[in-house]
Amino acid sequence: MNMALFALAPKLPDVSAMPADVKEAIPALTVMMVNGAVNFLIAVLILIAGWVAARWISRWVHDLIDRSHYIDDTLKPLISNFARYGILAVTVVAVLTQFGVQTTSLIALLGAAGLAVGLALQGTLSNVASGVMLLILRPFRVYERIKVGEVAGTVREIGLFRTEIVTEDGNFVSIPNATLFSGTIINSSRETTRRTHFTVEIDRSENIDAVQKNILEALAREPRVLKAPAATVEVDMLGPISTTLTVHAWVHNSSYLATLSDLKKRVREALQGADVAAPVPVPPPAVAPWTPQAESGKQLESKKPN
Repeated sequence: MNMALFALAPKLPDVSAMPADVKEAIPALTVMMVNGAVNFLIAVLILIAGWVAARWISRWVHDLIDRSHYIDDTLKPLISNFARYGILAVTVVAVLTQFGVQTTSLIALLGAAGLAVGLALQGTLSNVASGVMLLILRPFRVYERIKVGEVAGTVREIGLFRTEIVTEDGNFVSIPNATLFSGTIINSSRETTRRTHFTVEIDRSENIDAVQKNILEALAREPRVLKAPAATVEVDMLGPISTTLTVHAWVHNSSYLATLSDLKKRVREALQGADVAAPVPVPPPAVAPWTPQAESGKQLESKKPN
């Protein structure tokens, strides 16, 4: 085997043999490399420390405000998120400052970039603006029951972009804040009292005044029905075979559904105890018992005795 292939490279040139300008630049390059390595190491340490501190402080703030009774539950997740993102922003600025980036130039650059991103993401930023307006105007809070369009449920969290709702049957619904803010919101938990509404059908031959009296007496025996405003029983519709009555009673909002169910049972029992008849529909005959007059006359003549 030819050992010439493994011959060592010739002796490296001596520093003294280098040009004068290169020899003068070596100390400066060495200092720059050392400083760059030190700055890079410090920046990495700052970034790691800021990331860990942001997560730790976010959890600490969340636990702290979660035990507080003076802060609204609607603002608690938002405050913890602001604490985390604020620390991350300070960390990024500190890292860039470590590399010699001017903060004023960075702010101007971020402003221009924010304007460009804002123009490109108008729909997304409208959700942010709508979320801020929802937090300011407070048409609803967390744990309140609302209805927006065809969605009805309990609010779990109001975020900057979307609002989380859990329906009565356990479905998770996420709605954009812009849709909520521009739509009609029905909040059924805000008021302390609420009016029940259900109908009762009776036979058209029944005495309406007596039936109304029986229903009002049944409502008066229920302690959860408020005395003021007073309960009412109104005639809703007079049909050909039935009369429809509408029952209104004011109850406490906290026990609305349970009270409504019990009121319906009380009214049914009161009507049964008073022997109030329910409407019984009479179906029309399938075939009309009709015979032409001429044919019936012929049939009578044929049946006469000879």
